[in-house]
Amino acid sequence: MAELATIARPYAEALFRVAKVGDLAAWSDLVTEMAHVAAHPDVQALSHNPKVLDSDMAATFVSLLKSPVNDEARNFISMLVENGRIALLPEIGAQFQALKNAQEGAADADITSAFAISDAQVSALLLVLEKRFGRKLNPSVSVDNNLIGGVRVVVGDEVLDTSVRARLQQMHVALAA
Repeated sequence: MAELATIARPYAEALFRVAKVGDLAAWSDLVTEMAHVAAHPDVQALSHNPKVLDSDMAATFVSLLKSPVNDEARNFISMLVENGRIALLPEIGAQFQALKNAQEGAADADITSAFAISDAQVSALLLVLEKRFGRKLNPSVSVDNNLIGGVRVVVGDEVLDTSVRARLQQMHVALAA
């Protein structure tokens, strides 16, 4: 979906410039929430309904947000609705987060574990991973029983897979060759 990314980029960059002037953390939370709301199938269907006025769609979208919405965010949402671009919000959110991470010298880390891990274990794992990847990491932890044991970490386009399943697959390939 390179086309969506190309269309979303100017919106994300403009929104990021506005957010840098204000509270970047609050904007980041708001953009993430807007992306989640916009990705909902009912919101998508409503945005494609020609009988719904743009002003009604924008007002409905704002009412679905839990975070406080300032005038700049309202104008942004209205502009996206008027241009038929509300469906771009998930991609805009992803690019906004990438811009924020680049400014902070950080990256998102998707950590998948075979079993639930405590906050203390996540903190200890993050210390090791931040040294390994050479930057601050923002963790997102999930559980996948199919890993059997260990963890799988994805940071950008880098993957560190220390799961038992990965090791078994490596052994299978070695034995089958």
